[in-house]
Amino acid sequence: MKFVFLIGDTAVGKMTVGQELMKITGLRLFHNHMTIEPVLELFGEFNGKAISRLRDVIFEEFAATDHYGMIFTYIWAFDLKSDWDWVEHVKEIFAPYQTEFYYVELVAPQEVRLQRNATENRLSQKNSKRDVEISNQRLIDTDLKYRCVSNEGEIPFDNYLRIDNSNLSAEAAAQHIKQYFNL
Repeated sequence: MKFVFLIGDTAVGKMTVGQELMKITGLRLFHNHMTIEPVLELFGEFNGKAISRLRDVIFEEFAATDHYGMIFTYIWAFDLKSDWDWVEHVKEIFAPYQTEFYYVELVAPQEVRLQRNATENRLSQKNSKRDVEISNQRLIDTDLKYRCVSNEGEIPFDNYLRIDNSNLSAEAAAQHIKQYFNL
């Protein structure tokens, strides 16, 4: 099985690139808001414990299938040990299934991400982003609070690719990922 961590800052294009990558590979897309949105709707607030437990169930069940693999989108705060630990936790779930792990980091400046924060595709998939003014402020606050872009050489894993997708279509980014890793 193959597992692609598609990582990057808020609104960098993880879900959209993941959607395109799913179209051209046999990989299935599990974007982070597939668990965030139902929990927000049900609880009326962010509940990290519920989101994590839901993700674990999905990861465990998916790992035991004969699917080709999964793309998972994730905002990784590189300055938080807990985020590094969480990535290792996910890898432990998939490891017994001889899973190959890939890491794709998308990067783009804040002004590009603020524009992408209001795209039709994003707003249709993520109810919590529909108040664009509040969503933009969360993006700015997250940029101030966490470091969600890796430092040069910080990612120690094999199969790592960094793409500046500021001026790159989601389709082109997906093609590059597919070709680079031979997916």
